[in-house]
Amino acid sequence: MKLWKYTLFLLICLTILTGCSTGKKGTEETENTYQIYYLNSTMTKLEPQDYVMPAQGEDYSLSASDWEITNLLEQLRKVPKDLDRQAAVPDRVVFDKYKLEDNVLYLYFDSNYSLMNSTREILCRAALVRTLTQVEGVAYVMVYTAEQPIMDTTGIPVGPMANADFIDNISNINSFEKTDLILYFADETGEKLVQEQRSVVHNVNTSMGKLVIDQLIAGPTRPGINPTLPKETKLLNITVKDSVCYLNFDSEFLDNSLDVADYIPIYSIVNSLASVSSINKVQIAVNGSHEVMFWDSISLNQLFERNLDYNVENEEAISDFGGDLP
Repeated sequence: MKLWKYTLFLLICLTILTGCSTGKKGTEETENTYQIYYLNSTMTKLEPQDYVMPAQGEDYSLSASDWEITNLLEQLRKVPKDLDRQAAVPDRVVFDKYKLEDNVLYLYFDSNYSLMNSTREILCRAALVRTLTQVEGVAYVMVYTAEQPIMDTTGIPVGPMANADFIDNISNINSFEKTDLILYFADETGEKLVQEQRSVVHNVNTSMGKLVIDQLIAGPTRPGINPTLPKETKLLNITVKDSVCYLNFDSEFLDNSLDVADYIPIYSIVNSLASVSSINKVQIAVNGSHEVMFWDSISLNQLFERNLDYNVENEEAISDFGGDLP
């Protein structure tokens, strides 16, 4: 009887120990799992893939952070054979070195990095940031090409980039895509609309209408054209039903400090929305009310339709694209 109880006790202990061991292994594997961001087969969006970081073992020539950074950089350039995806960094772009200082990871590539077209470069940039900021101690990533910081389309250094720079605040979906937008801003006289074509990498959960309005609020990126909406403007809500887009702005939308004609902000919105979606009409509200006079001259209590009379005649969209690498 005593032998039977003793045997049962041992079996229970072994079962508990086995369960604890299994649970610990699962936790460790989860803690060592990272996401590598690759391009989809058409190179229009980022898609994450789980990657289990190998143990460093007894090689202490690298710090824990250096070990993780080195492995992630290697994985960014090496797509598993069973995945129909492409590396975010093109093969011909040579990685030279990196350094980590004050939570900023500086990446140095050769001059081929600057030859990527803007769409590929933005996706590459997003993949680098989204992947490498998973490392503890890396809050920002800054990219250099030929020892010079990369520039945006206006010639201004991009600077350190955080993970949040590539995430829509209302979603945690880890998938991004590139969209080409045709936006309408004011010409130098403030009485006509001119086009600017812009490539935007965004979260797939962002509606096209919101994307357009956000870009209009951000303003133009090339000289010679002017903003149509105050930068302080906030879009409170946007819905689309039966090809009608319903917009609700805060009171900053009524700020008339911009040196443009009163109809320019209205048709900057309407013509931009109509150019990239199935929207035919737009209704605008301010703080939920349509009973508003825009700049004391235009009633918002109406549906606005696309009007090409306000566009500069025979103008082709100005593109921000360029470069030689795909």
